[in-house]
Formats: sequence, C-alpha cells, structure tokens
Amino acid sequence: MTHQPDTTHTHGKRVSTPTEPQHPLDPLSAAEITRIRGVLEREGHLAEQVRMAMLLPVDPPKATLAAWSPGDPFERRANVILLDRSDGTHTEVVVSVTEERVVFANVLPPTPERGQAAVLMEEFFEVADIVKADPEWRAAMERRGLGAYIDTCFCSPLAPGYFAEETEDSGRRYLRSLTYLVPNEGDSPWAHPVEGLIVKVDMIARKVFKVHDEGDVETPLKHGNYSLEAQGPVRTTLKPIEITQPEGPSFSVDGNVVQWENWRLHVGFNAREGLVLSDVSWRDGVEDRRVLTRASVPEMVVPYGDVDETRYWVSYFDAGEYLLGRNANPLALGCDCLGVIHYFDAFVNDDLGHPVKLDQVICMHEEDYGIQWKHTDLAGRPDTRRSRRLVISYFATIGNYDYGFFWYFYLDGSIQVEAKATGVVFGGSGVPGSENAFNTEVSPGLFTPVHQHIFSARLDVAIDGEDNTLHEIEVVPLPTGPLNPRGNAFTWSDRKLTCEQDAQRMADGLAGRVWEVRSAHRTNYVGKPTGYRLIPEGKPVLLAQPDSTVYARANFATKHLWGTRYAEDERYPAGTFPSQSSGWQGLPTWTRENRSLDGEDIVLWHQFGPTHLPRTEDWPVMPVDYSGFWFKPHGFLDQNPTMNLPADARASCGDGSAGCCADGTCGCCADGCRCGNAESCRCGR
Repeated sequence: MTHQPDTTHTHGKRVSTPTEPQHPLDPLSAAEITRIRGVLEREGHLAEQVRMAMLLPVDPPKATLAAWSPGDPFERRANVILLDRSDGTHTEVVVSVTEERVVFANVLPPTPERGQAAVLMEEFFEVADIVKADPEWRAAMERRGLGAYIDTCFCSPLAPGYFAEETEDSGRRYLRSLTYLVPNEGDSPWAHPVEGLIVKVDMIARKVFKVHDEGDVETPLKHGNYSLEAQGPVRTTLKPIEITQPEGPSFSVDGNVVQWENWRLHVGFNAREGLVLSDVSWRDGVEDRRVLTRASVPEMVVPYGDVDETRYWVSYFDAGEYLLGRNANPLALGCDCLGVIHYFDAFVNDDLGHPVKLDQVICMHEEDYGIQWKHTDLAGRPDTRRSRRLVISYFATIGNYDYGFFWYFYLDGSIQVEAKATGVVFGGSGVPGSENAFNTEVSPGLFTPVHQHIFSARLDVAIDGEDNTLHEIEVVPLPTGPLNPRGNAFTWSDRKLTCEQDAQRMADGLAGRVWEVRSAHRTNYVGKPTGYRLIPEGKPVLLAQPDSTVYARANFATKHLWGTRYAEDERYPAGTFPSQSSGWQGLPTWTRENRSLDGEDIVLWHQFGPTHLPRTEDWPVMPVDYSGFWFKPHGFLDQNPTMNLPADARASCGDGSAGCCADGTCGCCADGCRCGNAESCRCGR
C-alpha cells in the first residue's frame, strides 16, 4: 500500500515529507532506509567496522516505468556501497526494499582504476583528532611559533587526488589535511592558512603516514569573518520588497508530482546527485508530450591551477567524493526563497545506515520574469504579456564553497539550468604585496589560486519519445558570389551526429553553435521534426594538460558535450568512484563502443561553469557567480504557446480598453493616471 507524503502548511509555506512512496521514483523515506539497514544487518553485511558509504534509490527499468499507472504496485530497490573500515573492502549490495531481501552482493576489487568510495562523515570528523595527535605535525606547528593554536586550529579533510609517482599512497584509502588557525572562537578559519604544511592520513590505519613541512611563510591574522557583527553596521537604506500571491501559487503538488501551467514533472532527491527531475512533459492540448525522462547534475569537478606543493593536487569531485545531496542545506523562507513556497524534505543515511532528515531541502516557487512578449501596432496600441517561471532549487555546502542548483521552467516551453557558486574562496599564505602567476592576493598575505568549477548536467532526453536524433547547428556566412551576389546573405548548417565519437563536441560562440535533439518520428505542422535545442554558454573546459592525472580523472570536463546511447548503469560522468581513481572512467570508457545515436534513446552530458580568477571583491564571501545553459523548444510547438496569457490586471483598464484616458494615450498605474488629466481617466483613478 502506498501513501502520499505528509504535507504541512504553515506561515504561507507548504512542506512535503517523504513517507511511504506513491510513485516508483519517489525519494527514499526514513522507514525505507531503516528497512534497508535491517535487511543488511540480518544478512550479515553490517559488521562492527562496516559503514554505509552511499545509499541511493534504484530507478526501475524504463519499460517497467512506462507500463506503470498510479495505483499499481511497484518494487523499490536501493543500491548500497559498504566500506569495511578494518581493511578497506568495498562491497556493492542491491536490496529489494519491497521484499526486504538482498538481491545481490558483490565485493569490489581494489584497483587504482576503480578508486574509493566517497568520504564518510565519520572520516571528516576523525581527521582533525588524528592530525593533532601526530608528534611530527605538532613539532611543525611549534617550529613555526604556532603552538598556541594547536588545540583550536582546523585540520581540513580533503580528497587527495591521484598521483602514481607518490608511491607511499599506493593502495591506501587516505585524505590530505591542511591546517588553518582559529585565532578566536567562531572565527572563519579560511582566512588563516598555515602554508607549506600538508599531512597525509591513512583512514584505515587511522594514523598519519606523511607530513610535508616546508617554508616559514607567516600566517595572516587579519580576520575573514562575514557576520554583520564583524562587517556592520547594517545598511538601512533598502526598502522592503513584498512578494504576495493572495490566491496562492499556480502550481499543484500530488506527492512528488508537480503540475504548473503546461509543465508536469516528478521531483526527486538522493544523497549523491541531490535534486533529480523526471518524467518532464509539456501539455499540448489534451496530450502530455515528453521532453526529458530524467535530468540532474550528477557531478562537478573543481581543479586548481596552482603549482605549489600545498595545492597542486586539488581537484575535488564534489558529488563523487563528497556527495552533494548529503551536504544539502535546509532552506529558509525570506533568505533562500521568496514568495509562496513549497518545500520538499528528504532523507539520507548516516555512516551506520540510519536515516537523517534534511528539512526543506528543495524549494519550489514562482517568479515574475519580466516581459514574455510585446508589440505596439500601427495605431499605437500596445499589447504586452508578462513572463513567469517555476523555480525548483537546492543548495549544498562542500567545505568552503556553497553551490545552488536552480531549474527554471518557463511559460514558452523553455528550460534553464543555473548553478550559483558562492561561499569562501580557498586560499594560502604568502608574502604581502608579492607577485604570483597562479594566485590573487585578496587580503594582505592571503592568496587564492586560479581554479575552475565544471558542472556536468545529465539530460536523458525524450523529445516526443525515446527515439531521437542529435544535430549540430551553426550559422554560416556565405562568401560573395553566385549564392550571395550582394554579400549580405548567411544561412545555417545542420550536421547529424550519428554516433558517440561524433557527439563529443566543443561550443563555438562565434559560429552560434547549438545542439538540437529531434524526434525520429514526429513532425510539426510545417512538416519538420519536433525538437529542442541545448544552448551552451561555452565557457572554458578543463585547462589541465592531457598528460596530467586530473585530465584522466575528469576527462568528461574536456568537452562541452558528450552524447551517449542510454544504458541503465551509466549515471556518473567520471564513474562511480572518482576518489583516488587513476582515471578514464565514465564517459571516455563508455563511448569507446561508438554506439549509434541515430533514432536511439539518447543522453546528453553538458559541461558548464566558471573559470575563476579570484579578485579582492570575492573576499570574505564570494558574491554569487552564475553559470548555466538553456534547453529551448525549436519546432516542438506549432506556435508561440503564450498567446493566450491574460493581460496583467495591474496594467489594464477597468473597462478592458487598451488605454485609460479618453484619447487612449495612457495606461493605468498603481499610483494613478499618468495622462495628466485625471477627469478623463476611464479607470477611475
């Protein structure tokens, strides 16, 4: 038996909390996580030192999902990665939550190619104690004159990268740790890095196995605190902006299925990808036409461009190494979201397999988005409609950085994906005023390295079904000649990308390059295939050299676009275990088969994000940096679908005429008639 998630309604907001699922794609509930743990314990998979490194719901096969109807029974499965902390053994287990049994269990071989499971929360907290107990590290702090900070400093737990030449690392599950001073309780540690002190910690032996201590650069002590107490007095010049919807929002929520205007979709969440949107369709007349089967941002890499010993190895995979969803924030009304909000709670697991509730982890609301369309006719009569969008978002904090992931759905059938990078930039110490080719001095003695944030969006496209084709479209200038006798003409090219090797592409803004997904069987009313276009920003891809280890590990980030033929087990572009992997997992491996993309079930992988050359304005907290892309209908609809939008009541006259004044020259405003003749204003103002 299935039940709709609990929904509470307080203070102008609604909150949905998962209980028993009513849809095969619903997020895991607390009860299901508890049942999974019980099955594993009963079957002998949870020994004293075994930890649940990752727990994710398993989507049913597409054919099973397509045949399912609301009210039908369905099986729920979960994929579990177990880590034995006594010897580092990894075991993958698939559990039938419905039948409460282990479907299969497989011990994974320890190979460099495979890599390691994501960092445990337990390991996060252990690192500091292990480092602070190490006599060599303590001696390094004393030598630097920092002994007074030993007990209060912050020792960071950082994914170590992979370097075959560092032979002492071979076969170990380990973390690197950097040290930051905390001069006063509550101070931001990121302002006080201890330069040249790097510790390697074996997380199975739970001990330090190498300390690198080089240099005597003074640690900056100028605070980097960002509270109003530290940065005030508070500004008083901004007047309030109130966003109200007196009749409530235009969307409806049934469990995790959302309906808003022509859009219908399922909202999901898991510990690795965070927000997942599925079964995205557009209502066209009486038909729900498919657009996306599944969409998420399953990976991101943050490679640093510094050559210093303290940072050359930094290339974090924030989903695969840290689990983006597990680190998601509770969102607050008036701070993270404005308006009439619907929140979704979620549950993830702790290291022992118990459920942990993430309150209000997904925010959904509507936003006004300016002009949808406008025209003033030859008689001077304007006609205007306003745009609006549905916003579905979440935020995750990984150490010093914070990332917001926003999916926008528009009235005209467009989808926009936006990543918002903010938080505190990662710095090291240096000589104040000195020049550094790889770092910017953002505060006296505090240098922040050049780096990138490359996000990977996975779009399992389904334009009017799963049989699609992929095309690259460019604008083409024509040389003056028989085809362009006056030199003014230009046209476009249309190249079909028929296989996976062809579909590894770079953006080109000068050519206006976009990628179009078309239905292989359906046409619009002018006889052309229905389609959607992915419109990239085209910012830099991975800047590391081809002979670097990060190039191998984050090879997905070397292209703006990869197109693959759908396979159930191809979910993460850098593979399941990017941590400490030697690389070439995920997309570069899958696409060696060069599978056909011609009339097939296609998945697009789009890489986007900023290359960050830090500035002083990024300190002490970085203003949001926006990156993203659009997925827009192109020939999918027979005309502009917003022609039937109502005129905004605040901009129309009481009698329905185009103008308020007797001569029709002026519109009504909230503060009265602007025609200069209030007596002739038909709106009564």
